[in-house]
Amino acid sequence: MAKRTENSPVFAIRLAQARERAGLSQKQLGILAGFDPSVASPRINQYERGRHEPQLKTAKQLAEVLGVPPAFLYTDDQLLAELLLRWNDLSLKAKKHLLKEVEVETSSKKRAGR
Repeated sequence: MAKRTENSPVFAIRLAQARERAGLSQKQLGILAGFDPSVASPRINQYERGRHEPQLKTAKQLAEVLGVPPAFLYTDDQLLAELLLRWNDLSLKAKKHLLKEVEVETSSKKRAGR
């Protein structure tokens, strides 16, 4: 496992969290994301250690394999990260309902603040 600290880049921390959540090794993740097997583990390790950050296209591939929205890999907001982890599990109807709830909540706060 890659060593992570509070000072690690957000992408490195989130990638490791998502990979561990998916129960994949670094090598497995790399191979499933389309990396050559000989470099799969070292590349993921470099990403998780914060030594390199992949291009957006690669980050999207990793997110797809991990079953998380790409935004999860980039957010430093813990509550948003938790919401994003659950987002893919929601039906379209539930997503629309949640969005409507957020719209109601934010518009009522705007009205109250006037």
